[in-house]
Amino acid sequence: MKITLTNNQKLTPVTILHLNGKLDGTNYGSLIEEAQKIYAAGVRDIILDLSKLIWISSAGLGAMHQVALLFRGNKQPEQDESWAAYRWAAYRSIDRDHKRGTQEHVKLFSPTKEVREVLDMIGFSSLFEIFTELDQAISSFHTRALEMESSLR
Repeated sequence: MKITLTNNQKLTPVTILHLNGKLDGTNYGSLIEEAQKIYAAGVRDIILDLSKLIWISSAGLGAMHQVALLFRGNKQPEQDESWAAYRWAAYRSIDRDHKRGTQEHVKLFSPTKEVREVLDMIGFSSLFEIFTELDQAISSFHTRALEMESSLR
């Protein structure tokens, strides 16, 4: 899988991670590492561009969920934590996430038909806002920021 970055500085700073190819057990760590790197650099809102992602496995879904947890500010699993232990922890966390609503800091853009079917089947469609127009995805962060600002007044 190839990952490229685009930074959008319009109304609210947003970084777009473009995923191209297959996201599976051989490369899911690349997505997590890239997300950790940009989070450490101060990025707080991202869009995962899935328009060229042709396959996603359970490991890829776990990576997406781990990215969402990172951008929500949650503790990351330890590097030596087993995949089985992580999957169980992620399953429990996903169940709790369904009660919280959609992710605020991670949005999905234009998943392919095959990937969308997996997202729907696993329930990720209710965890992540999914957009088909990139401008709408970008502006959704600005809209959320304005709503939070007005609620503080």
